[in-house]
Amino acid sequence: MKKLLLIFSAAFFVFGCTSESKKEKIEGTFSGIFDKVKEEFAPDRRAKTFEAKLEVSEKGDTVILRGSTTESAAKDALIAKLSEAGIDALDSMVMLPHPALGDKIFGITNQSAINFRYSPSYSSESATQTVMGAPLQILEKRGGWTRAVTPEGYIAWVSSGSIAYMNESEFNGWRAAQKVIITTHYTLYRAGASETSDVVADGIMGNIVKFVANAGPYVKVQLPDGREAFVLTAHTADFSKWLASRNPSPENILTTARQFVGFPYMWGGTSVKAMDCSGFTKTVYFLNGVILERDASQQAKTGEDVELTEDFGNLKAGDLLFFGSKATEERPERITHVGIYIANGEFIHAATSVRINSLLKEAVNYYEGSTRLVRARRILTMIDKDPDIISVSKHAWYVAN
Repeated sequence: MKKLLLIFSAAFFVFGCTSESKKEKIEGTFSGIFDKVKEEFAPDRRAKTFEAKLEVSEKGDTVILRGSTTESAAKDALIAKLSEAGIDALDSMVMLPHPALGDKIFGITNQSAINFRYSPSYSSESATQTVMGAPLQILEKRGGWTRAVTPEGYIAWVSSGSIAYMNESEFNGWRAAQKVIITTHYTLYRAGASETSDVVADGIMGNIVKFVANAGPYVKVQLPDGREAFVLTAHTADFSKWLASRNPSPENILTTARQFVGFPYMWGGTSVKAMDCSGFTKTVYFLNGVILERDASQQAKTGEDVELTEDFGNLKAGDLLFFGSKATEERPERITHVGIYIANGEFIHAATSVRINSLLKEAVNYYEGSTRLVRARRILTMIDKDPDIISVSKHAWYVAN
């Protein structure tokens, strides 16, 4: 009897290890294939979503491919390469926008400013912000969180309650509606046309809401979720007229930038409430009618390259300055900071707070990080020529062309 038990135990051990080894081999093969496909088709999580995993049975005889992606070519390539490796997986990978959304695949930011994160959790790193009225493409919902695409194409997660969800017809109606934009740093939406009326919501510069009617010194508006409120007319401008009046000249860029001196820095911020370095440049350009890429490393790939000289003589007002570390044989270029050039070696940027510093060592406001200046890019000459530098008036999500 003991002999039979030993034989049974040995057999179980051998076959158990064999099955486990097959499972591990499949998982290891998948990991290598997935990494290569991701690098080829979706290397930047900020712009493309490609998440996949294999569910493998203990014996390795059942394999299910799960995950989600915005890239059909990546999914097709992954399945093909798995098949070439002898892994026939049942395809349960979802294309985004997720079918469970139905026709509600559009959204409008419904708070003065909302915070996006890289993962669906409040403990996740801050990624970006959008402000009230900013249009979004909805990709999926998960446990109180929504993955969405911002107007500049940035993909991240935001609390689901901060978005007004729409189908295509509703979204087109919002685009075509008469709207106003908030032009003062801060304001309040009130329940009545009086400064003593209850507050409905706070508002900030760049918020876009529907126009309903004029009401004396106030304008009646409709927030993205349908709530009606009143805001001081002096704090608004007709959105269509505002768009038509945008003139992103060097002078106007700097005038806008200077009005934020002393405003606080916040990682992930892209609103007047608080900004990080690229959020500052993005906000300044948006208020002049231009949509830039979100992050400094992305902005550094747009516009025209400007040759840097010792006297900075090639730089013009409005150029973007990028700081970080230059490429070497061992590592690629790394961009970690951005600012807007003014003149005579000075530039304005968000670092601790929005402030003006100099690239010149002899200046009293010399920026210690000047030695990390890597490159400069000219944006103003490439508006609507570079696909990543687009006028708000030509962005299909903002206006009905």
